[in-house]
Parts: sequence; structure tokens; C-alpha cells
Amino acid sequence: MPFGSDHEKLAVQEFWNRRSSGEVYASADTPTEQLEAQARARYDLEPYISGFARFGDGRGRDVLEIGVGTGTDHLQWAKSSPKSLTGIDLTPRAIAHTRGRLEAYGLNSRLECADAEHLPFADNSFDIVYSWGVLHHSPDTPRAISEVHRVLRPGGVARVMIYHYWSITGYMLWLRYGLFRGRSLRWVYAKYLESPGTKAYTVVEAEQMFRDFKAVFARSRLSFSDLLQGADGPRDNGRLMSLVKRFWPRPVIRSLMSRHGLMLLVEARKNTAA
Repeated sequence: MPFGSDHEKLAVQEFWNRRSSGEVYASADTPTEQLEAQARARYDLEPYISGFARFGDGRGRDVLEIGVGTGTDHLQWAKSSPKSLTGIDLTPRAIAHTRGRLEAYGLNSRLECADAEHLPFADNSFDIVYSWGVLHHSPDTPRAISEVHRVLRPGGVARVMIYHYWSITGYMLWLRYGLFRGRSLRWVYAKYLESPGTKAYTVVEAEQMFRDFKAVFARSRLSFSDLLQGADGPRDNGRLMSLVKRFWPRPVIRSLMSRHGLMLLVEARKNTAA
């Protein structure tokens, strides 16, 4: 599917083709060490990924990952011994990263550049569709979710992380970029959170987008950017931000604002009668 005809999608593709998500953590002497460093950083900062993805469920099943990034999660799916494994991404850079990661471990997947809004697969092709932090970057997120539903088999499960509207990350961005400009939180997400046009959704909005599924369970989780940890998220490398990070009230946030996390984890199952 050509992407160049859609200006918004092309802008997203160009943004992520400059640097895949998480690539900043791949700093080491050898390629293998770089892969391992990036994986360690990912799962240290986001320990809830494995519990949500449940990679072991891939055993003997047909699995699709939408938005493979640097291939860290895709490797875990490959290790689960799926019946088949397929991964797509909007950028050649991500496909190359993921292919290299799998080759380093002697594993395989069907990898290709493709558009989440127009998945190049037949109806009812997969038992599991997984996507972490990707579909909110697509210009037409509801269309992408509709495609997830289409390619899932009846009874199949989708596990998708999209950004949560009511998040501490969003509030910080709004205070810095939106408050004195009279701009909305949605505008701030689109302008200042990762690629151009990034969106975030309330739980109700997420449930509405997944309405074609039989069962939908959505919950928010605090991210490392909400807690001002790691090398991504709203930050300034100056002394002020270093001071803020040092005294950021993480225990209070975990205790009192746990529902204001940037990560909105959605698990949805397709009706068996579909």
C-alpha cells in the first residue's frame, strides 16, 4: 500500500524512520550487546509489558504484531514457538532492526512494510493481534482498529496499547506548551508527544473504538514518562529538569494518581460467531 498519497501518514513514517522507538537505549560496543541493552532497558522501564502481552499465548498460534519497532517484543513472540509469526511496520528502518534481531537468535518471522489502516491480510487470518504504542500514531486510529478486528479469527484476541488522554505526561506537556497558548490537551499531544498527530483516548473512547468486539477490557498504567524516568518522555536536559526529576513525588503519584497513566492497555476478544 503506498503511503506517499497521505501527507499525515508520510509525516509519521518520516518521523519514525529517523529513529525507531527505543533505539536510544541501544548503546553498546557490539551489535549483539546493543540489542541486549535495548531489551533490558525496555523491560526495566516497562515491566508490565510481559504481563499484558502474555507472549507464551503465542505457542501454536498465528500471531500478528502491528508496529514492530526495534523488534524487542517481536523476539519474545518468536521465542514462544507460534504456528506462524507476522510483523508489520510503516518504516523500513523498523523492519531492518527486527529482522536483524531475529537473525541474531536464529529465529524467523514474516516481516514487511505495511499500513495498519489497510492490512494486507485476508479476513480471519490470526489468533492474536498485538500492538504496543503504535495505533495512536495512525491518522485514522478507528480504521486501524477495525482492521485488527477484520483479520482476527472468531474468538481471537487483540492486545493493544494506545495512549491515555488523562495522563500525567499529558498534564506536564499541557502546562509547558498549552496553558499560556490557550491550547487543548489534544492539540498538545498531536504537536509535542512523539510523531506529528499523536492521539490519546479516554477509556470510554477506547471502548467505543473497540465496540465491534465481544468483550473489551481497558485500563490505564503509569508509564516511565509519567514518573520522569528513562530517556524518553517530556524532558529538558537542563538543570531545572534534573532537579525536578530528583524530587518528583513518585510514591505519591503511584498511590494517588495511578489512574492517570499514559498507557491505556486494551484487551478485546472477537465474537466467536463473527
